[in-house]
Amino acid sequence: MTFIWIILGLLLVGAVVLVIIGLRYDDEEDPLQKRLAEFVESGKPVSLEEVELSQPFTERIIFPAARKLGELVTKFTPQNTLQATAIKLERAGNPAGLDSNSFFTFRLVGLSLGVLLYYMASVSPEGSFLYGRGLLVGAVGALLGFQIPNILLSTRITRRQKEIRKAMPDALDLLTICVEAGLGFDAAMQKVYEKWDNELARAFGRVIREIQLGKLRREALRDMANRMGVEEMTSFVAAVVQSEQLGVSMAHVLRIQSDQMRIRRRQLAEEEAHKAPIKMLIPMGLLIFPSICIVLMTPAILIILRSGFGQ
Repeated sequence: MTFIWIILGLLLVGAVVLVIIGLRYDDEEDPLQKRLAEFVESGKPVSLEEVELSQPFTERIIFPAARKLGELVTKFTPQNTLQATAIKLERAGNPAGLDSNSFFTFRLVGLSLGVLLYYMASVSPEGSFLYGRGLLVGAVGALLGFQIPNILLSTRITRRQKEIRKAMPDALDLLTICVEAGLGFDAAMQKVYEKWDNELARAFGRVIREIQLGKLRREALRDMANRMGVEEMTSFVAAVVQSEQLGVSMAHVLRIQSDQMRIRRRQLAEEEAHKAPIKMLIPMGLLIFPSICIVLMTPAILIILRSGFGQ
């Protein structure tokens, strides 16, 4: 039975690896056609079977199987789930260049944690914590393994949005100075991209590249706001687009937006400060207070036990 579980685990890991390779494999050029062209250039008479056998084992077996498994995962994954995951990856800054298919595959990899825990419970000795709880522990492990990538992605999104909110007032100050000095709004964003190296500066750099490729400024800015998912950036983009359409002074709008962002950042800091005492209750109640009670009460308890009252 142990050998069967080991084989199943290896098969599961191998299938997941093949799926990941298939999703990330670049199939723009057919290796068989490339190999056939090489034999044609050499002028040697050769059959199609010999051309196929001349390819490496990975090109003949591994990559084709991986592509098929990758297509199978993509086919049975709901499109709404893939689109929602793509939006989350955009808001997280596309970590490690992942796409929605690869990320969903990594979530499926987490299901193997349940199989591992179920196997550990099946081979655990009698009387241990895992003995007789294989199904429960396996289900909890599979659920955690499936949700951990999503939790990590949500954490990265929150951290990136906080970094953007923190950098926006200073970035708007620099934009205001550049515009008042005579630069255009696009050139001002280019200056922010050149001077800083953070998430907001990289987002401005992407907007500049999109504008250079022919996209309208208002569309590029709105797409940037949608990718970030930050309310402050959405209001800033709406104000910039409206000022462009109505002919209002861009420097005046930027100065007002900078003041509002600074006030908003101070309000968020005050909100976090008010939350701190509530968050401190958990470590104080679970760690600090029990330790203090042990230190203070242990000598008194020992004295009582050594006296006649402890009998």
